[in-house]
Amino acid sequence: MEPNLDEIRAVLKRTPRAIRELLDGLPEAWLSASEGPNTFTPRDVVGHLIQGEKTDWIPRARIILNEGESRAFEPFDRMGGEGIVRSTAMPELLTRFEALRVDNLKALDTLAITAEQLSLKGRHPALGVVTLGQLLATWAVHDLNHIGQIVRVMSRRYDSTVGPWKAYLGILNR
Repeated sequence: MEPNLDEIRAVLKRTPRAIRELLDGLPEAWLSASEGPNTFTPRDVVGHLIQGEKTDWIPRARIILNEGESRAFEPFDRMGGEGIVRSTAMPELLTRFEALRVDNLKALDTLAITAEQLSLKGRHPALGVVTLGQLLATWAVHDLNHIGQIVRVMSRRYDSTVGPWKAYLGILNR
């Protein structure tokens, strides 16, 4: 399947609103739920998404469009949003993510990427050669992955609390 920019953009546009609906106004116990040491909490996910908006998707798309494989992408700091996460209230984190995403969607539109350009190649520092289409498809799936992660982590907080109904809750049995 070839990447479809309209489909990708549709997911990217909705992600901030979906995450706000999931997290805004929740007690801290939900926002700091985790699956154990060195795993993301819902709060951490928002910081990670903010970091990605600043340093990953659009900067890498521009590298592919302007320099191709001649310049490898900067490695992505998965934990780069950690500082902001600890010092900022969730409503402000959500607002920052929303604003950055709006700016990046405008930037994506400004790039006016054609179907032919989706096959242009860049160089990922760990994965090697990737295409612009793969990068943009990954951006959308990355969003969906983290929405799923938020829901999974929050669900597991009540793993033992649901009692025998756990047998019917697939999210707790994966």
